[in-house]
Amino acid sequence: MNGSWTKSLAWLVTLSTSYLFAQESVTVVSFGGSYAKACIEGYHKAFEAETGIKINLEDYNGELAQLRAQVEAGAVTWDVVDAEGPQLVLACDEGLLEPIDMLNLPPSPDGVPAEDDYPPGTLTECGVGGLYYATIVAYHPEVFPASEPSKIEDFFDIDSFPGRRAVHRNPQAVLEIALMGDGVDPSDVYDALRSEAGVQRAFASLARIKDQIVWWEAGAQPPQMLADREVSMAIAWNGRIFNAQMLEDQPFKIMWDGRVVDTGSLVIVADAPNLANARKFVEFASRAESQAGVASHIAYAPVRYSGFNLVGNHAVTGKPMKPHLPTNPDHGGRSLTFDVEFWVDNRDELVERFTSWLSR
Repeated sequence: MNGSWTKSLAWLVTLSTSYLFAQESVTVVSFGGSYAKACIEGYHKAFEAETGIKINLEDYNGELAQLRAQVEAGAVTWDVVDAEGPQLVLACDEGLLEPIDMLNLPPSPDGVPAEDDYPPGTLTECGVGGLYYATIVAYHPEVFPASEPSKIEDFFDIDSFPGRRAVHRNPQAVLEIALMGDGVDPSDVYDALRSEAGVQRAFASLARIKDQIVWWEAGAQPPQMLADREVSMAIAWNGRIFNAQMLEDQPFKIMWDGRVVDTGSLVIVADAPNLANARKFVEFASRAESQAGVASHIAYAPVRYSGFNLVGNHAVTGKPMKPHLPTNPDHGGRSLTFDVEFWVDNRDELVERFTSWLSR
């Protein structure tokens, strides 16, 4: 009798404990693929172990439609979202996000307050900057045995560097690269794009190679195109090329000249169903150690100054990671910081013009 009662009691305790822990969760929405895997290994598992809060990870394509629909319908299921700059600003302006001033962001490992450990512009009204990534040009060196490309102008020089080019079917970063490839200094790129003459110049730069372009829409396509020798050079995301180099032993090289560096941020959805857990998650993710943890799996650089110093070797291969990070000062060459406000103000018009130009 006593044994039966003890077993029943143990079963009830286990059931109730499981029930309680099942309620402690947070839904995090991100871009999937190798980036999501890097986050899982880099700090998601550590967050779950430290807090007991389960992360329910979902993928999305970066657009606002689903987030907007949830908030407007009063049926929010997401808590935290990985957001790119223009989407972050628009969502914040529309009231779709919680302000971050209610967060208690941790100091750096050596005690520097968070607000002094983040570069200007990476802590915004609704977003906490997490990682830097870059749109770069990558190439297959075996295609160029005599002389390899070394500057962004070479991407647009079909005569000297023959072969087809992979280009993102999206004007963001592509128009900037087109202008730098035509000799525009990075400091002048956005002033140029604010003028009709500058926009025309960007499209004219692309037009010089248009008949050699293979357009891509998914980030996994450029490294595959390079591997298949379908193209000789590709505008791509540095993390995708890095994974092909590091994990697939591809011989690709990145031409860091003319790179466009952007910031990925974490945001909390307005009326998030697990608001307290969402805050805990973003605070944990904002630790320098968490950002460096992701950078041990994928070549995206920590936003926090102290995070860069913590980056060591790749978690799988053991190779040093800092040489692969887009913010490494040793890269040299021309670098452009993606202008979020410019694209918030001009995206619709430039997407329309880009689409029209593609159809000609």
